[in-house]
Amino acid sequence: MPNLPLEGIRIIDFTVVIAGPAATAKLADMGAEVIRVETIQEIGAGGRVNSAKITKEQVQHAPIQRRSYPDGDPGERPWNRGANFNAHSRNKYSMTVDLHKPEGMEILSELVAVSDLVIENHATDFMERRGISYDWLTDIKKDMIMIRMPGYGTTGPNAYWRSFGISAEAQAGRALLNGYTDMAASEIPWRNPADPVHGATAAFAAIVALHYRNRTGKGQLIDMGLSENILGFVGPAFLDYQMNGRVAENLGNRHAYGAPHGCYQSNGEDRWVNITVLNDEEWTGFCNALGNPEWTQEDRFSSAALRLENQDPLDQHVAQWAAQHDHYEIMHLLQKHGVPAGPVMDVADCYNDPHLQERGYFEKVEHPEAGTHLYPGMFFQFSETPLSIVRHTPLLGEHNEYVYKELLGKSDTEYAALEKAGHIGMDYAPHVN
Repeated sequence: MPNLPLEGIRIIDFTVVIAGPAATAKLADMGAEVIRVETIQEIGAGGRVNSAKITKEQVQHAPIQRRSYPDGDPGERPWNRGANFNAHSRNKYSMTVDLHKPEGMEILSELVAVSDLVIENHATDFMERRGISYDWLTDIKKDMIMIRMPGYGTTGPNAYWRSFGISAEAQAGRALLNGYTDMAASEIPWRNPADPVHGATAAFAAIVALHYRNRTGKGQLIDMGLSENILGFVGPAFLDYQMNGRVAENLGNRHAYGAPHGCYQSNGEDRWVNITVLNDEEWTGFCNALGNPEWTQEDRFSSAALRLENQDPLDQHVAQWAAQHDHYEIMHLLQKHGVPAGPVMDVADCYNDPHLQERGYFEKVEHPEAGTHLYPGMFFQFSETPLSIVRHTPLLGEHNEYVYKELLGKSDTEYAALEKAGHIGMDYAPHVN
């Protein structure tokens, strides 16, 4: 198998929840050796699972938690079976160490000395309280690269605020642009792209920094605020306010300058289709696809501007037509006439989608404790160095022997002593709840 693009790069992973793990997953997919630094002494929020010792009985009373484990069963070691963690930690390694102890920090310093990059996305003060600063890292390895991904960056009035993707989106002004036009702010769906987008941007930044280091021999600190990263998604709204003094409002499924544009119910139980018409050429294709019924020839729909002014009656006609057809049928018909359209698919539809199957997007992964399942695979491919999931999500501490003995050169005696001291293990310590 050819060498992967980032083979030979070693990354220390202190990430949690989604944004950070998504970044390191992409880098691991491209061949970097990503080592998760974990601990058996405490369960970090948003790490493997928020409730690492949850029982099957507790899960049965929490529908959302049931969906987090295979067959709704957390098993004896739920920290190895959590779906969200396993989805973002493929192709990685895991080692454990207690950084509250001086010898733990010494072990970390030894790992830093043989690594290239550190990535973390905790609250700003998390790393500071542990003494893991960029200065500390570069004292050990001068060309070290560090990426920090807190909610609001590491400087400024909000630097020490706690944040998740949903709060960062609200802070960036994007949350109020979600949902339907008659939806109150309290009803905005808890779905946001901020975390995965932040992860992809961080992976891009890591590659750029590695390229810079190859040219100059210098590492650098990268400060990435989650809220700032999502601001680029609302650029037109900011421009409209700056130029026209207008505060953008929720458009629901509609578009600022194209119509018809929306999600329409099609034939079948809870089946929907998305249709987008942004210009006259697409409108002509849309009309031809429908057989040019009389209503499409009405003057009030004769131009893009008029269609925008008359979206309510236009949507009524489109909805009546869509309700008579299958959502896949609509997609194929409109696409044949050059009109962007696609079915609204649920998870089962995606797994069985012939397009994704032919492209081999979903990959079967065998996990020793979570079982064998299909996982979302690579969202891009290289022609010369094809990517795949070559390593299941690591069990807690699964690669302790590799890290301690092979990378850090610890003897069997030293390893046993560190294990006795509480640094090394694959189960959380008895006192951890």
